[in-house]
Parts: sequence; C-alpha cells; structure tokens
Amino acid sequence: MLSGDTDGFADLFAPDAVIEFAFHGPPGTPVILEGREVIREYSRRVMALPLRLEEYEMAELYQTQDPEVVVAEMRTKATMTTTGRSFTATSIQIFRIRDGHIAVFRDFADPRFLEVVTGEAPPGS
Repeated sequence: MLSGDTDGFADLFAPDAVIEFAFHGPPGTPVILEGREVIREYSRRVMALPLRLEEYEMAELYQTQDPEVVVAEMRTKATMTTTGRSFTATSIQIFRIRDGHIAVFRDFADPRFLEVVTGEAPPGS
C-alpha cells in the first residue's frame, strides 16, 4: 500500500479472505470485506483518497498458541493531502495465515483519528 500496489496487496489474501474493521462501521457494527476481489476494490478506493500513506511501523508482534494466528501492534503515519495535516494512527491487528495467504485480518483501530485530521466525524458516529 505504501507504494500504491493495490493488486500486490490484494494478492496477499486468500480468495475467500475476510477483513473486519471492528470500529469503522455504525456503532456496534463492524465493516466486513469478504473475498480477495472485494479487498482489491476497497484498496483501490483507499488509494484514491486524499491520503498519503507514509510509513507502517510494527511496534510489537505477538505469536499465539495457534500457529496460524499472529497479533501486531501497528503505527501508521500518513498525511491528508488536502490539508497537509499529518497523523499517526495506532491499531491492533489480528492475522490468520493459511497456505501462505491472509485468510482473516481483523483491524482494531480507533476511527477518531479521522475526525482529528479531517475535522469530520467518522462514518456512522
């Protein structure tokens, strides 16, 4: 995603993969993307936003008792190109990896950072 390679990003996922954004939907409702092609289209829409992704930093990586599952603490640095405002968003991400592809990706990021950067409340709030 940092290089704009949305196809390369989508190809990391299994054909039936699921991404769940726990806090990005209306209150109490996660946003769920199902299938590699849906993930590909979503990634293209993200790259079309006035948002420049600059850096991903893995603060911590935790292995679990399940060899398919890892938990990552991530920091994402980005800039809103329309305002020039930079920000760092922290999230917890849970990955289930099967046969070399991401099968499940759960993102637990606080969506309030969007309000700080854009001046608008997150969708569904």
